[in-house]
Amino acid sequence: MTQHADVVVVGGGQAGLAAGYHLRRQKTDFVILDAEAAPGGAWQHMWDSLHLFSPAEHSSLPGRLMPAQAGETYPDAGHVVEYLTDYEKRYALPALHGTRVEAVRRGGDRLLVEADSGTWRTKAVISATGTWSRPFLPAVPGRRVFTGRQLHTVNYRSPADFTGQNVIVVGGGNSGAQIAADLALDGRVDVTWATQRPPRFLADTIDGRVLFDVATARRRALDAGRSDTGGVAALGDIVAVPPVRAARDAGLLDAKPMFTRFTTTGVQWADGSRAEAEVIIWCTGFRPALAHLAPLGLRGPPGHIPTAGTRAVAEPRLHLLGYGDWTGPASATLIGVGRPARDAARDIAQLLST
Repeated sequence: MTQHADVVVVGGGQAGLAAGYHLRRQKTDFVILDAEAAPGGAWQHMWDSLHLFSPAEHSSLPGRLMPAQAGETYPDAGHVVEYLTDYEKRYALPALHGTRVEAVRRGGDRLLVEADSGTWRTKAVISATGTWSRPFLPAVPGRRVFTGRQLHTVNYRSPADFTGQNVIVVGGGNSGAQIAADLALDGRVDVTWATQRPPRFLADTIDGRVLFDVATARRRALDAGRSDTGGVAALGDIVAVPPVRAARDAGLLDAKPMFTRFTTTGVQWADGSRAEAEVIIWCTGFRPALAHLAPLGLRGPPGHIPTAGTRAVAEPRLHLLGYGDWTGPASATLIGVGRPARDAARDIAQLLST
């Protein structure tokens, strides 16, 4: 069955909802196709102790402030899911949940969006699939001979799942620090934290509000032809949220260098020292989930689709939203996705009017 919409948004998480809000304001005919069975995007799959970096009022999508969560300065993931669910309903955004998009192809003067429920013919596509469905695991010698469990950030829920086990957490970013802290503070897990380089904690006074401002200032400087300020990366890698701060100050986040190889029952470092482990948790990031766009042949190095703002350079009917700074400053965050979503909706409205 073939259906029609002027715009198809692929993905119903925070980026897809922000796009929907601005498309609604542009009075554009659109539909949101979302693979998740329920609203909330990737937030409904986060680990139990996860909290935002910023207070609720600084973690909002366009048009609707996130309400504060009782008893929490920084809302947890469940609160974000409730907010996104309410947001979708409040603005009557036409999201079809449980609809997986398999491919986007050219079909003459239209783009064809092939989903498991049928094909949509459309004049423009906004891809907002994020990265959560594409966890990245680095190649480390011997990884396949290790007999223990190997998990990724996407699989982690709580320390209770690892009671009495030796766990190695790999990764020097926010996820690695937060999960290592979660396990260490619990006290029932023997946890080792391994990082590629010594961890760089941001000052305790820095949270998501500052990070958004810094990322925006960097993008403006680059757009104006000024020198690169370094952005957030110049400040550090890890936001010292309260649990991370507590574990760090208690001496529980003493990171070891990255190990060089696996053994059958653990890992080995360059100096020959070894550690036994039942579990490795890879907190090594994600890659953009862009497989559905492969038929368009747009990928360039390093796996990104070249864009001007959010618009694909080689296919002006396609916009990419929420994948990181290459699709808008801080566009992978709740507060940061609003501006590029607005720009994409305006650009599409102009395209549709010609």
